[in-house]
Amino acid sequence: MAKKDPMDLSVEDKLKTLYQLQTTLSAIDEKRALRGELPLEVEDLEDEIEGLTTRIDKIQNEIDEFQHAVVTKKGEILEAQTSLARYKAQLDEVKNNREYDTLSKEIEFQSLEIELCNKKIREAQNRINEKNLEKNQNMEQLEDRQKELELKKSELDDIMAETRAEEERLKLKTLELEAKIEPRLLLSFQRIRKNARNGLGIVYVQRDACGGCFNKIPPQRQLDIKMHKKIIVCEYCGRIMIDPELAGVKIDKPGVEEKKPRKRAIRRKKAEDEE
Repeated sequence: MAKKDPMDLSVEDKLKTLYQLQTTLSAIDEKRALRGELPLEVEDLEDEIEGLTTRIDKIQNEIDEFQHAVVTKKGEILEAQTSLARYKAQLDEVKNNREYDTLSKEIEFQSLEIELCNKKIREAQNRINEKNLEKNQNMEQLEDRQKELELKKSELDDIMAETRAEEERLKLKTLELEAKIEPRLLLSFQRIRKNARNGLGIVYVQRDACGGCFNKIPPQRQLDIKMHKKIIVCEYCGRIMIDPELAGVKIDKPGVEEKKPRKRAIRRKKAEDEE
């Protein structure tokens, strides 16, 4: 049997299908509400762990750079010491004051170079110690966050395990209902639902008011809603409105109270009886 074209559905059928879709989506929302803030907490922890991991990698790169600088400076010290030993040996073989002054300046320069390299090494070692301390602090924080994440994920998995089967069933039902609704109407409904604070895109009339924003609906508009001739939206909140009966909702009508006889009438009847 060929599927009925959504465009061929009557307004009444469209409203019924839309309300069924809303009920199904609300049930999914309730299932997701059971998870509370856990999904957001898990996401925040994952982001924080990623940030800490990036920070630790950056600190390690800085430590590697300082260590490389230390190795380089130690190599420069060895070269300077070699040159210093050679110049001191040549100092004993000088033939004039000019050569002596030149060698003395080279010896002084190499000594200063060694002293400067040692200073740079000490500074680099201090920075390495600081960075190692910072790295250890971040690693401790990372370990704490990873433990917390495992705990939160375990809680979330337990909740999802309880609701997963029912949620999947509701999702399939949602797809089936959406296929029955014309695309333009479905898009409008989804837009209304997205903007609605409570996720309600279609509501039934309650006590002569919109079931979404609870603003009063004029009698003529209520009559139009009951006629099911066209799709009507609330002029205040923009939600689609449906008659409670069409939505399958029973509204208890207040009973008509019997009028009590006035006391004056009772007294008059009593007086006539006495006469």
